[in-house]
Amino acid sequence: MSCLFNSLSYFINIDSYTIRQLICNYLEENKPIIDGLSTATVLEYENNNYISNMRQTSTWGGAIEIQCACNIWKTRIIVKNYRDSANTNIEFIPLSGNYEKTINIYWTGGHYEPVR
Repeated sequence: MSCLFNSLSYFINIDSYTIRQLICNYLEENKPIIDGLSTATVLEYENNNYISNMRQTSTWGGAIEIQCACNIWKTRIIVKNYRDSANTNIEFIPLSGNYEKTINIYWTGGHYEPVR
């Protein structure tokens, strides 16, 4: 399982495999992830097998999946970026701008972990 989906599972209270599949379903339904661009257009920049690859538990999730999670669960996600000395925060919010809760996760550049 990908550490991103495990981290999301800590807060969303759904198992990480189901979270992964729900996010992939969201992508497959071409729901919006970035304002002004269709999901299909965004995924064209990745590869033709993006969603089928993401459904595999060995595939790592990233920013696209974080944004989908925000939109699906009406959640703001703060990623604490520990890959550089600046320790900046990256904020993801639902496209609607409205969210019901905020969660925080660490990112080292290669690993996500929930902030407990």
